[in-house]
Amino acid sequence: MSWPTQDELHEIRKIVSEMAGKGTEDVRVVVSPYRICPLGAHVDHQGGIISAMTINKGILLGFVPSGSTEVALRSGQFKGEVRFRVNENHKSRQTISKGEEINADKSSPSPDEFEWGIYARGALYALQSRGNHLAQGIIGYICGSEGLDSSGLSSSAALTALETANGLTVSPTENIEYDRVIENEYLGLRNGILDQSAILLSSHGCLTYMNCKTTEHKLIRPPKFLEDQEAEPQKGYKILLAFSGLRQALTNNPGYNSRVAECQEAAKVLLNASGNKEVEPFLCNVKPEVYEAHKFKLEPNLAKRAEHYFSENMRVRKGLEAWASGDLRAFGELMTASGLSSIKNYECGCEPLFQLYEVLLRAPGVFGARFSGAGFRGCCVALVDAARATEAAKFVRVEYPKLQPVFASQLSHGTAVLICEAGDCARIF
Repeated sequence: MSWPTQDELHEIRKIVSEMAGKGTEDVRVVVSPYRICPLGAHVDHQGGIISAMTINKGILLGFVPSGSTEVALRSGQFKGEVRFRVNENHKSRQTISKGEEINADKSSPSPDEFEWGIYARGALYALQSRGNHLAQGIIGYICGSEGLDSSGLSSSAALTALETANGLTVSPTENIEYDRVIENEYLGLRNGILDQSAILLSSHGCLTYMNCKTTEHKLIRPPKFLEDQEAEPQKGYKILLAFSGLRQALTNNPGYNSRVAECQEAAKVLLNASGNKEVEPFLCNVKPEVYEAHKFKLEPNLAKRAEHYFSENMRVRKGLEAWASGDLRAFGELMTASGLSSIKNYECGCEPLFQLYEVLLRAPGVFGARFSGAGFRGCCVALVDAARATEAAKFVRVEYPKLQPVFASQLSHGTAVLICEAGDCARIF
């Protein structure tokens, strides 16, 4: 099903026109899809290679220029209104420069600071910090797809709205860098560029490949029989999003940044052992043969993080070949192996997520599954045979509550498992 629908676009334009006292024809709508990362998890912050795609669900931001410096935003899912001015100076919450030693305890803003509009302020900070002087604010309304917690405003949506209102022409690759500034500098989250790359570079049905060290990227198109699922639905696939009932923001979880610190420490040990201690401590700067020769020098935790990095890069390479040939079974097996490495080597997730992951693997027609949202949130993603997607979703809705009745009770039956299709990149209507 195409997303957004004309009805959804009409509804958000109507709301914004009433907020701003403008005609619906004046309202622009930024479409920012949700992304999945079937292969390449937890390696982007180390300059690894990743694969990603978007789904036909996400965030819509309707807006009009405010006619002043004021930004006023409302949400369809969260209370309150975000207000600030584009001529205010926004300081970073935690500035972390490239290559800086990471303190694992210095992980994020406090929960009280993490209000839903934080990304809009972060977008202004990113644009200002790179020399853009904005004069025009926006009046806007944001909503997420039904059944999905948008957790606040997408950084890509906020950037696009502010850029459009101020007549700025910015390429997708430039916006990937702005998004990185928001998350690394403004929020203090030590992630890489996976999310931003998927949202801004994806194309319907393609797998987006990116080398996060060089930013080289390309789209891997599937064979015709996968691309044209309407003609041959029996050979197609669907994407399942299954929710555990857990709710956790990455910026409030110290485990995320501590894993990044451990990866950099592992890189430092390996580079020092190979006589390259002057090189920046990222695992992408460690050659696979150097890793194999010196991995015995890593303490157990660091050895696990490095093993995940190097094995995940290998899975991405194999996955690109499987996708290009249409071998969904092989691709799914790699997804499942990636999920297992995230549990065993990267040590993210928790018992409800482990159980949800295992339920998905038992579901009929599922090719493969893994955590989504870096394993520090409450969601798993699976690739499933299109002809069995409904059956698989029903299986998960029945089996998961047997294992986690309390968490499952926090989910509505209709949105506990969502059947999705591949999406497109962020765009503006």
